[in-house]
Amino acid sequence: MRHNSRRTFSLSLLLALVIASATSSQALPSSTWLPYGPDGGDARALAADPHDSQHLYLGSANGWIYESHDGGAQWKRLSRIGSRDNLVVDNILIDSSKPGRVLVGAWALGNADGGLFLSENGGASWQEVPDLKGQSVLALVGAPSDPATFVAGTLKGVYKTTDSGSHWKLISPEGSREIHEVESIAIDPKDPKIVYAGTWHLPWKTTDDGAHWSNIKEGVIDDSDVFSIIIDPKDPSVVYASACSGIYKSESAGSLFHKIQGIPSTARRTRVLMQDPQHQNIVFAGTTEGLYRTTDSGKTWSRTTGPELIVNDVYINPQDTNRILLATDRGGVLVSNDGGASFRATNSGFSARQITSYVADMRSPGTIYVGMVNDKAWGGVFVSTNGGLTWTQKNAGLEAHDVLSLGQASDGTILAGTRHGIYRLNGEVWSKVEHVSLELPVTEAPPAPQPVTTRKKGARKAPVKKTVVKKKEPAKPFDGTVFAFARDGEQVFAATQDGVLKSADGGQSWTLVTDPQGYMWYAVSSSKSSILAASLTKAMLSGDDGRTWNPITPPSELTQITAVAVDGFGGLWIGGREGVYLSEDKGATWQVVKNLFVRDVNSIFYDEKDQRVLITANSSTTIAFSAHLPDKKVSYWNTGWNLRLLRPVGDHLVAATLFDGVVIQPEMVNSAEVEKH
Repeated sequence: MRHNSRRTFSLSLLLALVIASATSSQALPSSTWLPYGPDGGDARALAADPHDSQHLYLGSANGWIYESHDGGAQWKRLSRIGSRDNLVVDNILIDSSKPGRVLVGAWALGNADGGLFLSENGGASWQEVPDLKGQSVLALVGAPSDPATFVAGTLKGVYKTTDSGSHWKLISPEGSREIHEVESIAIDPKDPKIVYAGTWHLPWKTTDDGAHWSNIKEGVIDDSDVFSIIIDPKDPSVVYASACSGIYKSESAGSLFHKIQGIPSTARRTRVLMQDPQHQNIVFAGTTEGLYRTTDSGKTWSRTTGPELIVNDVYINPQDTNRILLATDRGGVLVSNDGGASFRATNSGFSARQITSYVADMRSPGTIYVGMVNDKAWGGVFVSTNGGLTWTQKNAGLEAHDVLSLGQASDGTILAGTRHGIYRLNGEVWSKVEHVSLELPVTEAPPAPQPVTTRKKGARKAPVKKTVVKKKEPAKPFDGTVFAFARDGEQVFAATQDGVLKSADGGQSWTLVTDPQGYMWYAVSSSKSSILAASLTKAMLSGDDGRTWNPITPPSELTQITAVAVDGFGGLWIGGREGVYLSEDKGATWQVVKNLFVRDVNSIFYDEKDQRVLITANSSTTIAFSAHLPDKKVSYWNTGWNLRLLRPVGDHLVAATLFDGVVIQPEMVNSAEVEKH
């Protein structure tokens, strides 16, 4: 079920109100920063304007609606529904009778929430429909024979409107123990009173507008989640249904189903069925293991994509049925111009990436790398050579691992930290580091001097004892999680689940520098021979390039440490849910920087060039902070985005959002566009 995979998000205090009271803080330009990829991510739903097949809408997994006016070649962010980043847009419906009216059904990640949203201006702005306020809307379709009639499926049941979505009423029994958790809806092409409803436990049907319902389960395996139902527009007695147990077909309007063979059991979670509007014998099945197609009404099936593809939606251009678009997990939107025989990505302008890490190439100004999670073969690492304006994937050799951290060794080698060890970038290919020792170096005392003895003449010579040299055991492959990197001179440090590691040879080999004492070390930062490392509750400091380490006591107010930094003036910075704190006496005492009012801190970074500390937070705010040193003057930007980190590139700033890829200061984009022209 789609609800089994949900994200949770942390919310913070109303930061904007607090900032307004910080009279000595400086507000920097507040223009919304511009998104620039990397393209791709989770695409959930596709819909076309009934009057213009080239005008498409795209729903994402983070509340954003995109649109295209060229059939999906280029996408543009249109708007975010509900001003939330946890709404999954699985259903988009365009009113064919009222230009500009668009309805969107959404459900929330992490809880039984969601809603139905209505736009009267083509999706530029939205209002929530009161009748379905707060409900998880899992299905939404229009009646082919009545443009004002729509039906929605929610966790509570089946709802219907006859006034184009302004008012809704429940047409399934109130509080029904059977007709609830409605995942799919289909309406008879000739009679809008005939409605099919697929639930998380078998399909149902009404022929009298909901007055009576019948369980149409004959031939369907018990307790099957019904993900999709479609009805042949020319022969309404032909009904297809997809479920977790496979695909079913009825030739008796649902009275009896028979199971369709030809799709392997591993791919039976068919999320969507779609029939070719011009050729009823052609049906597509979007599964969790690729796209399948039948050209003989379900008798035989063939897979037309790789098995790694998870298909959420299928759109077939009614004017040219050879053009097919897929909304997929991780891969974004794919397009085919040969009837589904082959596909390629068409994600220009669509970015729903979860970026976790960033590093700027010290050898090449403007070259930056970002790492991401949850995108498998479509993710890994992307590189930009123009400050983030365009991106190229660079994940060969990463084995589809999530990239949690990025760093750079003193020789310029780029490093990637994953849940399965450390990787080095060699040209275009990553290779896993095999030489990692998790044993602390043992310092042995020098051998005691032996007493000098005089051997008597004729006495036998004492036998010489042979020294047996044990072969050194090869280091076991390190397969642990690597959360952060920090460079200090010729050395690189890595915060890992097994302790803090150190490399002095460009990341080719690593050794443990201090006893991990059972803690996972999540953060590490360095500046001028000082290295600060932290777990969730502990911190330790080295002032001699990592040779010796001393524990320090974090601020007592912090419940967990989420970010650390060492500035160039000897200051130590630690952040967490309660805020950000500074120590100027090696951790003996901590203070709050005046006017730096921020909660739920997720990143602290010392910008050596401009002598400032950059801070972002995991919250509903879109504010990013800067504390200039040594005077500690606080400035902030209203970026318009929820940020994960903020970094300098030349004279401008680039930020990674929580779920929307990279965003760039408008000044940087304008300057780059002027240079290009």
